[in-house]
Amino acid sequence: HVQLVESGGGSVQAGGSLRLSCAYSKCLYLTDCMGWVRQAPGGEQEGVAGLDADGTTYYLDSVKGRFTISKDNAENILYLQMNDLEPEDTGMYYCAADSCTLVSLTRGIGSRGQGTQVTVS
Repeated sequence: HVQLVESGGGSVQAGGSLRLSCAYSKCLYLTDCMGWVRQAPGGEQEGVAGLDADGTTYYLDSVKGRFTISKDNAENILYLQMNDLEPEDTGMYYCAADSCTLVSLTRGIGSRGQGTQVTVS
């Protein structure tokens, strides 16, 4: 069982930045494959960024160059640095464990946290 707790969301103007954090509890069967999923109001969930165990990163085309996923293994925290935010980035952002490719993230594979809201106006 893994516990995921997201934080760092908020309301910002277009062009602003936010850094999301996900504190996770490490358990025996948790892989180092993690990512972020978002869901816009009334929309489908979509994988935004993933970080594989070997350091490979995956990004949704629309966030490439603006978002950066990283992980602090010592502190057990997954981050998503979001720069140059756009109104289209608005949504609930969820941290995901045992899922890091965009396909698996979008399909909802793995564990999820409760989410943190990001609103860009």
